[in-house]
Amino acid sequence: MSYIYKRKILDEWLNATFAAGNKPKIHFVPHHLSHVVGSFLVSPYEKAALLSVDGWGEWASTFKGTGRGNTFNRISQDYFPYSLGMVYEAATVFCGFRGNYDEGKTMGLAPLGNPETFGKIVEKMFWVNDDMSIGVDLSYFDARYYSFSCGKKFCETFGAPRERIKTAKFEQRHLDVAAAFQKQLEECMLKMARLLHERTQEDYLVIAGGVALNSVTNGRLVRESGFKDLYVMPAAGDNGTAIGAAFYVYNCILGQPRSYVHDNPFIGSEYANSDIERLLAAFKLKYKYLPDTKLETETAELLQSGHIIGWFQGRMEFGPRALGSRSILADARDPKMKDTLNMKIKFREGFRPFAPSVTQEAANEFFEMNKLKASPFMLFVANVRADKRVIPSVTHVDGSARLQTVERDLNPLYHELISEFGRQTGVPVIINTSFNVRGEPIVCTPADAYRCFMRTNMDHLVVGPFLMDKKEQPPWQESGDWRKEFALD
Repeated sequence: MSYIYKRKILDEWLNATFAAGNKPKIHFVPHHLSHVVGSFLVSPYEKAALLSVDGWGEWASTFKGTGRGNTFNRISQDYFPYSLGMVYEAATVFCGFRGNYDEGKTMGLAPLGNPETFGKIVEKMFWVNDDMSIGVDLSYFDARYYSFSCGKKFCETFGAPRERIKTAKFEQRHLDVAAAFQKQLEECMLKMARLLHERTQEDYLVIAGGVALNSVTNGRLVRESGFKDLYVMPAAGDNGTAIGAAFYVYNCILGQPRSYVHDNPFIGSEYANSDIERLLAAFKLKYKYLPDTKLETETAELLQSGHIIGWFQGRMEFGPRALGSRSILADARDPKMKDTLNMKIKFREGFRPFAPSVTQEAANEFFEMNKLKASPFMLFVANVRADKRVIPSVTHVDGSARLQTVERDLNPLYHELISEFGRQTGVPVIINTSFNVRGEPIVCTPADAYRCFMRTNMDHLVVGPFLMDKKEQPPWQESGDWRKEFALD
């Protein structure tokens, strides 16, 4: 649907909805300003370099500039089809994944391949010039209809794409393509960031856009770009543009002073203990009430005994990562836990790694943080220290992990759970994966949580202070009206 046609539909709706003279004023905020200028406005920095990279928005695929106070300056932009996000999408489709959706799988697949096999070829397929612009050899790609796919030359070079079916096998060339494209993406992002640092001489960098969800690249940017620190908003992709556009209008157009730092992702819905207990009682579910520290103590005991736990607490987190409010938790020390979670809980590809949650205080003890100060939104990858590789189920094949550092002030209950697990085991690190199964959104309500719990092989569910054992629950029979049946008033 074209931009002009969308504007026409919006104008028609406004005219039909509001009386003459009462129509609200509409501000149209360009895509990349919503991404990176909006992210800058909620960052902790008064001034910073700005870098937004994704597939494309309107026609732009990047934004490079600076921010200062309520103002920004654009240095340059790239435009479709010169797009790092779209090139990486083509590699994602080649590997048999869904384009513009499963790029994280390509990132996770990359360490299984050899980036040198196709490295020299891929370096000539896309690159960054010395003026920060993106170069793409379009002869490899089918770039039309606002999309990117593998062209004839791409398939002649690398072979046939993997079929997008669950039973399709990965050939070594699929792994090697993922590795080569991931490495080249990192090199391109790193070169852009270094050039932007040289040009702006800023101490801090704000990045946004779908490519900012590539946590391996983010880790390298922190260590190697020359900036002192890096801010990535927890919803760096298109879901975060709603926040970015709102703050752009509020601060840049209306001129209001900046007063908010988006360092707390827990801004979603929450449920009172009384409402949760009323639901449990109404449907005759078996549960145990665990007040105060008993909740953390007993949950930690269950985790270290090998139990898999659904964890539903407080306000829901904003963004694509579960950060300890709507999470599935397990013991990272168990070498079989990764396979168990992938096969019996998440129902997804066996190669996909899981993320560790570690207390902020213990992060440097278990991970090579280098210049990385914290990773509260699970958007950075760091290596697991060689002498601390007692957490095999969160250690990827290349020795890395996409970690979440948990601060006491930000999420006190989750921090205390991990701390208690550390006191019991000597390892304050647990597996944290999103509370959902493949193809479904993260659970939002207690009803969602109970349904997911009963449809998978989780052992226990903790909702607020209430602990449920799978073996004690009545048989689950899902009806098409289950949401209505379990709804809270």
